[in-house]
Amino acid sequence: MGNSLDKLKIKIFADGANVKDMIKLYRDGLVKGFTTNPTLMKKDGVQNYEAFAKEVLSVIKDLPISFEVFSDDFDLMEKEARKIQSWGNNVNVKIPITNTKGELSTGLIKKLSADGMQLNITAILTLEQVEAVAQAISPEVKSIVSVFAGRIADTGRDPIPYMKKSYEILSDLPNAELLWASPRELLNIFHAEDCGCKIITVTNDLLKKLSMVDRNLKDLSLDTVKMFANDAATAGYRILD
Repeated sequence: MGNSLDKLKIKIFADGANVKDMIKLYRDGLVKGFTTNPTLMKKDGVQNYEAFAKEVLSVIKDLPISFEVFSDDFDLMEKEARKIQSWGNNVNVKIPITNTKGELSTGLIKKLSADGMQLNITAILTLEQVEAVAQAISPEVKSIVSVFAGRIADTGRDPIPYMKKSYEILSDLPNAELLWASPRELLNIFHAEDCGCKIITVTNDLLKKLSMVDRNLKDLSLDTVKMFANDAATAGYRILD
């Protein structure tokens, strides 16, 4: 890794649901934690949620891992959360900020956090939602507040002011860690650091680009030219006969 990465304080969490990839990243010491979600699990062909989680947790026992509830009903969501919590001491239970009806889950968040459950509040995109979470979580209990900066950027809005304001909102909660979710490019790691985020989730595709940090731009330019030339030659493209 380059010197710029070495100076970062932000924790990089791997975002995925491939067991082999997760265990490899863990053993390589490249990341400080892991997050999953139902979409990633479906993409990676997970069939049995509990079996998947316990397979991962049988190896990764000392880094935080977030597993999400599935129910849309808050009572059932609570039961799921308590079961997920029982899977391991390093588990963060992911609770979406609302259900599919748009109803805030802050009542459940407040109850679970007061019981000492380590939560990861997910799918947050508005400052009002951040404020609601800040009022719901217990100051004494570790929590992750996941703001989906990448999805904010997808709407044409600059996520950086949102993340900086989110940091301010959470500043009185020493056990609440702001997480930059859904990054779109490697540069977002440095954006997240500058905004005060404690964590950023990074997919495997972006993790593969970490070796690019601090690379000489002149060398990268030459490699790009060589790539174009090689692809044109192997494709047999010609302009003049």
